[in-house]
This record gives sequence, C-alpha cells and structure tokens, in this order.
Amino acid sequence: MGRSQGWAIWITGLPSSGKSTIAHGLARRLAEMGIRAQVLESDELRRVLTPKPTYTEQERDWFYGVMAWIGWLLVRNEVNVIFDATANKRAYRERARRLIGPERFMEVFVRCPIEVCMRRDRKGLYKMALEGKIKSLPGLQAPYEEPLEPDVIVDTSSAGPEECVEAVLKKLLEKFYGEGTS
Repeated sequence: MGRSQGWAIWITGLPSSGKSTIAHGLARRLAEMGIRAQVLESDELRRVLTPKPTYTEQERDWFYGVMAWIGWLLVRNEVNVIFDATANKRAYRERARRLIGPERFMEVFVRCPIEVCMRRDRKGLYKMALEGKIKSLPGLQAPYEEPLEPDVIVDTSSAGPEECVEAVLKKLLEKFYGEGTS
C-alpha cells in the first residue's frame, strides 16, 4: 500500500490523557492494512536511557533530544514511527519535526481535561504529585505547552479510543499516502 517512505507521528497530551491507547490502537490498525510502524514509548525508553530519572528540565531536554534522534534514524531507514510521549514543551516536538522534516512528520494533540486524566491515572502519578513525591508532573507542577497547530486534535473526554484512532488514521493516510480511509 502506498509508497515506502518512513514517517513519524508524535502523539502528545497530558499524562493519562490516552496517548498510549491511541498509539497502540493506531499501530494495530496500520498493521491490519499492511503498514508497519514502531511505537516509541517514552516510558519504555526511559527504562533504558534514564533508569533513575530525575525529570529535571536538563534531563528532559536531553531525553527528548535523544528520542527525536532515534525517531529520525528510524524514519531515515524507512521505518514508520509513532512517538508516544508527553513532551511537555513545544520545543521538544519541534526539534523532532525539524530533524525528521515537516513533510514526514505529523503532530497529534490528545486533549483531555486534567480532572479526567487524574481519574484515569493508573500509574498514580497525579496522586504522587499531590503528595509531593513527584515534583515536576506536566500539567500539574510543570507547564504543558499545547501544540499551536497540530495536524489532528482528538478529545478523549468526549470520544472513545476507536474514534480517536480513526481520526488520526484518516489524517495519516491523507498526509503520507494521499488517500482517504474509504
């Protein structure tokens, strides 16, 4: 299907907004269509790159720079990439866009009110932040900079996972393959 050119999608949003659900759902839908994509999940990469993360601004800058570079390397070698990462500063995501190239990059904003994210929080991050065990949780103690011009916005407080995946898939097929989902 389509051309064999690597592309990257950065799925960003607050912690517990639904990024991972959308990233993995998108990868499954693409696989059903014969399109392979590698999900680069920040939590998984942190276990390898920063096993004892401090989440300082300097560490985040380094981490997201490395994540963008890994994505660029994969895209350059015709591997499609789905970034699953909060990347709370626009600069982190823009670095990836510049490195990979805007024609091969798409940004998805997963909008979700923080109150909903807090209710969904299976990892207990918001609870730990409120208890002072975490000092820099994006959206609560650290700023989260929403994308200014994302390619797709999905609202997981009003749309289900499948609906969100389909919205992202539709835009992906239009942008990278020049076709719709019909």
